[in-house]
Amino acid sequence: MPDRFRITKAWAQRFAAEKISVPMLLRRAGLPANLFEQEKIYVTTAQVFAIWRTVAELSSDPGFGLKLGTELRFERSHPVSIAGVCSRTFGDALQRLARYKQLTCPEEIRVHRKAQETSVEFFFIEAKEAQPDIMVDLGLSWILCVGQRGSDGQITPLRLEVTRPVRHRALLERHFGCQVRFNSDRNALVFRSSDLDRPFVTQNEELLTIIGTHLDSELKAGNAVLNVGQQVKDTLKRSLAGKRPTLQGVAQELGLSTRTLQRRLTDAGFTFQQLVEETRRELARRYLKQRAVELPEVAFLLGFEDANSFFRAFQAWERTSPTEWRIRHVAASH
Repeated sequence: MPDRFRITKAWAQRFAAEKISVPMLLRRAGLPANLFEQEKIYVTTAQVFAIWRTVAELSSDPGFGLKLGTELRFERSHPVSIAGVCSRTFGDALQRLARYKQLTCPEEIRVHRKAQETSVEFFFIEAKEAQPDIMVDLGLSWILCVGQRGSDGQITPLRLEVTRPVRHRALLERHFGCQVRFNSDRNALVFRSSDLDRPFVTQNEELLTIIGTHLDSELKAGNAVLNVGQQVKDTLKRSLAGKRPTLQGVAQELGLSTRTLQRRLTDAGFTFQQLVEETRRELARRYLKQRAVELPEVAFLLGFEDANSFFRAFQAWERTSPTEWRIRHVAASH
């Protein structure tokens, strides 16, 4: 899955309701001033982290993430949350939440069930840095809210484990209703495994069928759209050597008109140049690990006009030169 989150304008509305200046938020997070004015809004994992780190800095409420996680009002809820609440049991709800999470972002809900305890964690596939605490609060609070709403308050965690140092202990213990372990090696909410079999009083098979059909259709369509990006990258990998990549050339290879390919890429949130850059970067790493391939040959295989163009591009990608990168990674592999 590519590193892109689909977010909505509702984010800006909710931040503004918290008295957070959205223009200031975007400026401090290093994001475009018109981000929330776009029809389709896509951001990377690093950008999502930057948004939430800045929200935590600008908000006067240390429990803002917890508050967002418990906003499960029907009119504000994402269909994924509704599907969770309408499930047969808590365990069934967790499975549905994990499955449908794929609709929105490169993020996983990982459920580890053992005999006595079951932990729930959020894992960001493309993360290069620690998840902001406010996002931990929001995600785990959301999981608890689904469990408590479905069980009519009968599900209570055994403990909360967080990697942060001791901070706001009373706030967290009051919200989650359990002991908090700080300085842990993970961010997880731990339940009794028996709670996963607890039936939901909110089970609604008819509504779940309607929502599930819609979400499954979105999931299938989303995977098909993402495949367009992969198809373009696969085509580029076969055809880059010695020539400048063009949208027209790739469209011809795929048996599509240029206009059709452009429309599909736009619908998927990609640009052709973005995919060219990603493909070149992936191939550059592969070629540089092969010591028999000379640097000018790497530039040729990636479709650059000359070696200098490749060196400049690589410096922008990796913040180091191809030679230094090769020395470091070849040495590491041995």
